[in-house]
Amino acid sequence: MSKMITENASEEFLYSLSNYCALQGFVEDQFGLGLIARAVEEGISVIKPMGIMIFNMGGRPGQAVCKRLFERRGFHVNKLWQTKVIQAADTDISALVEIEKNSPHRFEFFMGLAGDQPICARTAWAYGEAGGRISHALSVYSCQLRQPNQVKMIFEFLQNGFQEISSSLDLSFEDDSVADEKIPFLAYLANVLKESSFFPYEPPAGSIRFRNLIAGFMKTYHHTPLTTDNIVIFPSRAVAIENALRLFSPRLAIIDENLTRHLPRQWLTSLNIENAETDQPSADVLTVIEAPRQSDLMIELIKKLKPQVVVTGMAQFEAITSSAFEHLLDTTRAIGSRLFLDISDHFELSSLPSPNGVFKYLAGTSLPSHAAIICGLLKNQVYSDLEVAFVISEEESIFKALSKTVELLEGNTALISQYYYGCILYELLAFQLADRHPSPERGCDKAETVEMIGFSSSAISVLDTAELSIDDKENSLLHMDVDQSFLPIPSPIKAAIFESFARQNMAESETDVAPSLREFIKAAYGFPSDSNTEFIYSDCPQSLFNKLVLCCIHEGGTLCFPSGSNGNYVSAAKFLKANIVDIPTESELGFKLTENALTNVLQTVKKPWVYISGPTINPTGLIYSNEEIESILSSCAKFGARVVLDTSFSGLEFNFEGWDLEDSFRKLNLDLRVCLLGGLSLKMLAGGFTFGFLVMADPCLVDELYSFSGLSKPHSTVKYATKKLLGHREQKAGNLLDAIGKQKQILGNRSKRLKETLEGCGWDVLEPCAGVSMVAKPSAYVSKIIKLDHSYKDASVYEAKIADSNIREAILRATGLCINSSSWTGIPGYCRFTVALTDSEFEKALDCIVKFKDIVF
Repeated sequence: MSKMITENASEEFLYSLSNYCALQGFVEDQFGLGLIARAVEEGISVIKPMGIMIFNMGGRPGQAVCKRLFERRGFHVNKLWQTKVIQAADTDISALVEIEKNSPHRFEFFMGLAGDQPICARTAWAYGEAGGRISHALSVYSCQLRQPNQVKMIFEFLQNGFQEISSSLDLSFEDDSVADEKIPFLAYLANVLKESSFFPYEPPAGSIRFRNLIAGFMKTYHHTPLTTDNIVIFPSRAVAIENALRLFSPRLAIIDENLTRHLPRQWLTSLNIENAETDQPSADVLTVIEAPRQSDLMIELIKKLKPQVVVTGMAQFEAITSSAFEHLLDTTRAIGSRLFLDISDHFELSSLPSPNGVFKYLAGTSLPSHAAIICGLLKNQVYSDLEVAFVISEEESIFKALSKTVELLEGNTALISQYYYGCILYELLAFQLADRHPSPERGCDKAETVEMIGFSSSAISVLDTAELSIDDKENSLLHMDVDQSFLPIPSPIKAAIFESFARQNMAESETDVAPSLREFIKAAYGFPSDSNTEFIYSDCPQSLFNKLVLCCIHEGGTLCFPSGSNGNYVSAAKFLKANIVDIPTESELGFKLTENALTNVLQTVKKPWVYISGPTINPTGLIYSNEEIESILSSCAKFGARVVLDTSFSGLEFNFEGWDLEDSFRKLNLDLRVCLLGGLSLKMLAGGFTFGFLVMADPCLVDELYSFSGLSKPHSTVKYATKKLLGHREQKAGNLLDAIGKQKQILGNRSKRLKETLEGCGWDVLEPCAGVSMVAKPSAYVSKIIKLDHSYKDASVYEAKIADSNIREAILRATGLCINSSSWTGIPGYCRFTVALTDSEFEKALDCIVKFKDIVF
C-alpha cells in the first residue's frame, strides 16, 4: 500500500479498502484477487512445513478461480465453510461486466440469499439495476503445501528477480504421482539456476552426476555393481542404436522389428547379405534384417544368417528370468555376433521395480565383452516425449569408443533432460537406506568367444587420430577447447528455461519455432524463406550437420572444407566415410575462403558440397563480409555446388551488423542450393542450453534427410524457451540485448588480453573479430625440448621435442590447460583457444600460458 494505515483512519477509508486494492502484479489481479495472491506467496516463505493458511474469500470470481489461486502455487485446498452475503450496494460491478465481454470468463453471483444457481456479472448487473438484491459466496479455505520444502525453494527462486514468470507457474495436479515427480524437479532446477551462473562442462559420455545416479540405482535396487565408466548417455534409444551400428558398420545386422522405425531407410531396403561373414564387403552398405522379438525365433534367425551385430528387446514374459538373456548371450558368442539388448520396456523408475532377469544375471556375473545393454528412459509421469538413453558396457574399449562416437555424431545430450531423470533417480535413492554390506563377488564370463567384428576402419582411423575431448574425471582441467560459454547466463534465458518447465498444457502455437526463426534468419542474414521452406530441429547443430553429410554421401557428392574449419565436423565427416576435399586458404588473408581458391577446387570436383562457417568463422574468429560471402556464393552457383552455410558459431560479432543475402539469392537463384545451419547456445550465451536448426528449400533434399530419421529432436520445453527468447530478440527487449551486448564486450576484452599474453610468450596470434575462439602459432616453441618431473595429467615423468603433433599434450601435461592443436584447426601450426570461461578460470588459463613458457625456456 502507498501509505501506512493509522489507528485513527476514517471508516470511509477502511471501507474503501474492502472493495479495492492497487494492482499487485499477479494474474489474479484481473479477478480482484491480487492482494490475496500476494499474501499467499509471501506466506509461503514464512509458513512452517506442516503449517496451514486460512483464508476468508469472497466468491465473485467463481469457486474454480478461488481454488486455483492456491492449487497452482502447490497447495492442497479444503473448503471449511461457505455462506452467501449481499453484494454491497455501492460497489460498481460494471468492470466485471466488461471483463466478461472481452473474455470467456464468467463471474459468479446469486439472486438474493436464497438463490442456488449462479448468474454471471452481466445478469447480476441488470438484475441489480432493476432493483433486485444480488449476493455472492463467502468461503473459508484451509490451505497446506503438498511438498513444502520444494515449493519454498521454487518461490525463493521466483522472488529473486524472476517474479514476471510466476504467472506461468502451475503446481496443480490431479495425480499425486505427477506432483511427486515434477515439483522436486522444478525445485532442483530453480536451485541450479539460482546457485549457478552457468551450466558446467560435462564430458560427451554424459553428466558425471547423472551416470553416478544410474550406477547407484542399479546397485541399490538391482544389486548390479556398475561405475560411471560403464555408462554412456545418448539423446535417445534410436540414436544409441544407430550410433552403435555406425561404430561397427557390420555387413549384416539383425534388429528387433520394434526398434527399426528410426533407422535409415537405406539399411532397411538393402539385401546385400551374401558376403556377411567376410571382412571385405562387396559394397559399403549396411543391411538390416527385421526380426520378431520372441527369443526363440530371434535365435533361429541368428543361427541361420550369422549376423555380425544383433539388436533386440525381450518379450515381457521372457524378461522376468535370466534364461532368455543367457540363451542370447550364448548364441551370439558362439557365432561371433555382438549383442545389444534393449531393456527400455522393462526398466522401471520405481521404488518397487518388477523382477528383471537381465539384472539378476548382472548381479552375479559381469557383462560379457561382446554384449551391451541399451535403455531408453521414457517412463516419466510428466513428459511422455522427454527421452534420454544410456548404454551399459563393461568393456573399456567399447565405453571409450561409444563416448567418442556420441561426441562426433551428436555433440552432446541435452543437459536439462539429464537433470530431469537425475532428479527422479536421486529421489528414489534418497528413499532407500544405504546398504552397509559389501557387494557380493561377481563371477566372470569365462566362456571362450570366437572372433568378433571390430570397429569399422573409418571409425578406427578417426577415433585414433581425431582431437576429441580429454578425459577429466576430477573436473580439474581448464577447458579452452570446447565450444561452450561459461560466462554468466543472462537472466531472461534462465527465466525462459524455468518457465518452459513450470508451464502446463502449452498450446502447439507456443512451441512452433518456425515463425520466429523465419524472422530471425531474415533479420540477421537476409536469408529468404517461404511456405515451401522446411525447418528441421535438433538438440545440437552437430547432429543436423551429420545428417547433411549422409545426404551428400547418398547423392555421391564431395564435401569441400576450407582449411581452417571446425575439427569435430571434419572428423565426423571422415567417420561417416564421406569423400572430402580440402580447399587451401592463405595466412595473408586470415585463412579465409576466397573465390579464386574455391573456383580452382570446384573445377575438379563432381557434385560438390561446400561447407562455409559464417559470418563468424570457427576457429579463427574472423568474419566474412557481405561482399566476400556474395563472391563465394557466386562461385558455388557457377558450378552448381550445394552450400552448407553454418551460422551456429555466429551472433557474437564485436563490430558487425550482419549479412543481407536476399539480393544475392534472388540474383544467383540459390534458394534450392543453400542449407542454413544454425544454433541458439552461443548466440544467446546460453551455456548448456542448446538448440539446433536447419533451413532448406529443396524438396528432394528434404525427403532424403528425413530418410535418415534418427535425429535427437528438442523437447517441447526447449522449443517453448527458444521461441520465447527469439521473441525477446525480435522485440529488442532491452534486458536480453543489454546482457548479450555486455558479454560481447567481455569476449572482445578477453580476446585482446589473450592476444597480449600469447604474443608476450612467443606465439604468433591471428586477432579475432568475433565469437569465442582465436588461433595462434607457437613459433618460438617448435623443436624445443620440454622436461617434466611430475606431469599434471598423471604425475609421471614427461620429455618431448615440441611439434605440431604434441603441443596439445605438452601444454596439458605441463599446466592442465586444454587447447586444440593444428590437427583440429586444419591450419598447419595453428592452435585454437576459446575465451568464454569463468573469470577465475580465464585468469588461471593466462597463468598456464605463462607457466608453459617458463617451463620450456
